[in-house]
Amino acid sequence: MNKVWLVTGASSGFGRAITEAAVAAGDIVVAAARRTALLDDLVAAHPDQVEALPLDVTDIAGVQAAVDGVAVRHGRIDVLVNNAGRGMVGAVEETTDAQLRDLMDLHFFGPAALTRAVLPHMRRRGSGAIVQLTSMGGRFAFAGVGAYCATKFALEGLSEALAAEVAPHGIRVLIVEPGAFRTGFAGAAELQQSATLDAYQGTVGPVVSGLPGGSGQEPGDPAKAAAAILAALDADEPPLRLPLGNDAADAISDHLDRSSTELRSWEKLARSTDFDN
Repeated sequence: MNKVWLVTGASSGFGRAITEAAVAAGDIVVAAARRTALLDDLVAAHPDQVEALPLDVTDIAGVQAAVDGVAVRHGRIDVLVNNAGRGMVGAVEETTDAQLRDLMDLHFFGPAALTRAVLPHMRRRGSGAIVQLTSMGGRFAFAGVGAYCATKFALEGLSEALAAEVAPHGIRVLIVEPGAFRTGFAGAAELQQSATLDAYQGTVGPVVSGLPGGSGQEPGDPAKAAAAILAALDADEPPLRLPLGNDAADAISDHLDRSSTELRSWEKLARSTDFDN
């Protein structure tokens, strides 16, 4: 049976690539986006497979209504892809409370609401998959992207617990951790930047200038990423986390090695804090 997908942020980037891959596989995609006009070509080319759905994932009441509507119109939701998001650069001290809360609404509370909304439908069927698009920045952080990584760390923590909770109900969770892909993510028009302080020019300045400067030159191919996601979902034993791109695989591997080395270096002190027998 062909799947029914609900993909957020489907008008561009990974969302668009995943939508196209699912359609090519013969599936039905409800492509959710704030700007659905960008999906007109897909809807026109595949009117029986693509439905454009206006959706702001930070509108929690709208999220529930949207999910219930999809379930009514299509009978089920087999795959939810939480992909909507944006980039942000700036030092932690430079980031305002409003900026951090807005980003958390988009990257954490919105996906959490969508996940809660689809779970009753999936549990009743005893099957389903939830795909969380995070980032290699969901595993580690570096100067200039603290706010962005904090939201992705939060989503990964929620999703790891979720995977254990829903496995008995036949529901899978896949956390996708891309590196740098040509999605428009780092374009100057899309990348949010906090106000700058001179104190952080040495550590954050290169990130602020480097990300937009590399837009359009990223090594990752979104179409290949989408194919990898579909392959992982179809696997008999899919991973919980799926890094994508050589840069992500290298950086995550290096981070794990450094974390292991640090733990070994401080293990004796770590183990010295229990009550004596």
